[in-house]
Amino acid sequence: MSETHVDIFPGTTELVAAAAAKFVAVVTAAQAARGSAAVVLTGGGTGIGLLELVRKEPGDIDWSRLDVFWGDERFVPAGDSERNDLQARQALLDHVPVDPARVHPVAASDGEYPDPVEAAAEYSAAVHAHLSEHGAFDLHLLGMGGEGHVNSLFPHTDAVREDHELVVAVTNSPKPPPVRVTLTLPAVRRTRHVVLVVGGAAKAETVAAALAGADPADIPAAGAQGSESTTWLLDTPAAAQLPR
Repeated sequence: MSETHVDIFPGTTELVAAAAAKFVAVVTAAQAARGSAAVVLTGGGTGIGLLELVRKEPGDIDWSRLDVFWGDERFVPAGDSERNDLQARQALLDHVPVDPARVHPVAASDGEYPDPVEAAAEYSAAVHAHLSEHGAFDLHLLGMGGEGHVNSLFPHTDAVREDHELVVAVTNSPKPPPVRVTLTLPAVRRTRHVVLVVGGAAKAETVAAALAGADPADIPAAGAQGSESTTWLLDTPAAAQLPR
């Protein structure tokens, strides 16, 4: 039975620190239990900030036994600063002895798969191969937009309504850049521990609605649930409309 937890922190600094600690705890527990771990990273200021903290305080993570995926990617050239892959490498991956063969980025728009649908299919093959061997991801980190989007799953879009494919291309994202590749909600649910890291008063109403059981088509974050646990890490403003 999956459990939902809500932890509230006074500010951004404490929120990011808690997310980094959660990363280390889940990865080390997975490696102890199963020999390896797989994480799905997110971008954004908080997502990259927690990776920088993990770099400083990695605990007992064995980097050689870690698989790294991304929840979504902006379909832009490899050197574009908007790529989540590039940001994660600069924050963490370039500074730890991770096995390059176990890092699984989405293809860039100027790479071998210049069509986003082909890039999504190539990434889907990597995701399926991992899940076929290991059964699930161990940790999926997620930020959330003000309207409730997670990864590149926006309200009332074909991508958020996808109930079969694990990876899809998005060609009309309401948030630029418009072309992206994203894991779907079925892929998110193939994760043991889903962690949503959300800050700011502007997101409080959406947080409350998601936790109250909103339709994922309306608020995609409501459908982001782990098979063992779903944890919402919130700062005080983001939690302002939760029931007391």
